[in-house]
Amino acid sequence: MALKSKVLIVGGTGYLGKRLVKASLAQGHETYVLHRKEIGVDIEKVQMLLSFKQQGAHLVAASFNDHQSLVSAVKLVDVVVCAISGVHIRSHQILLQLKLVDAIKEAGNVKRFLPSEFGTDPARMENAMEPGRVTFDEKMVVRRAIEEAGIPFTYVSANCFAGYFLGGLCQPGFILPSREHVCLHGDGNQKAIYVDEDDIATYSIKTIDDPRTLNKTVYIRPAKNILSQREVVEIWEKLIGKELLKSCISEQEFLAKIKEQDYAEQVGLTHYYHVCYEGCLANFEIGDGAEEASALYPQVHYTTVEDYMKRYL
Repeated sequence: MALKSKVLIVGGTGYLGKRLVKASLAQGHETYVLHRKEIGVDIEKVQMLLSFKQQGAHLVAASFNDHQSLVSAVKLVDVVVCAISGVHIRSHQILLQLKLVDAIKEAGNVKRFLPSEFGTDPARMENAMEPGRVTFDEKMVVRRAIEEAGIPFTYVSANCFAGYFLGGLCQPGFILPSREHVCLHGDGNQKAIYVDEDDIATYSIKTIDDPRTLNKTVYIRPAKNILSQREVVEIWEKLIGKELLKSCISEQEFLAKIKEQDYAEQVGLTHYYHVCYEGCLANFEIGDGAEEASALYPQVHYTTVEDYMKRYL
């Protein structure tokens, strides 16, 4: 049996990063977690790093401001997985990865790089609206740098994080489902794809030693989780045994609402617009140059939308 790759997780204390560390350890990879001195006295992150160490991970001190430290960290492993934030309401750091690309290129030993993607496939968003398109444009800058450097890659398109979308019944600004009322986007019938964040991490780590995913995009599209907002609401109504009052916000009203927000909120809301009004996640077939995770790894028992939503009861 081939040895499993050694893995470096960058951004390992973040919302998805901590799950990637857990998944890497669970799947038997020797796992390294970048410890950036920039976290300073952020006690929660420091304690999280120490808990990773107790679980068997190695902590590696390095900084994006110290190129040689990044090169040294990268040389310890076979695979680099980056999960630094691309969300404007948190900290938007996508282009920091260019420094990581430079380090990987210099180190010359990395067999696979998974950059911080994990959402909508940016290659399909060339017509995205301002200001939200900045996320997709910057991810494409990173992709071009990876490919120009000749670094082997896998891009993971994980669609909607369940915690953000299902928790609020697909309503921006809500992360707990109401038992009284829901506002539908238009008629609420555009399909989207919702994935448990732990499953995103599990599938992502599964790709790293898989020759079928080399230099490809992997979409995570669990069949039971391709649902419209209205279908998500119906699942919640069935779970609570009650029908919610429903209103709707038209496309024009939603676009007007976006303009009233600050920049960071506008970025996020334009992403919601493309998902909820245009159906950008589910309105295409996966082509020959890509793979679908639940088909590649049928042994992974993914969390269905209904099972995910039971936690809110």
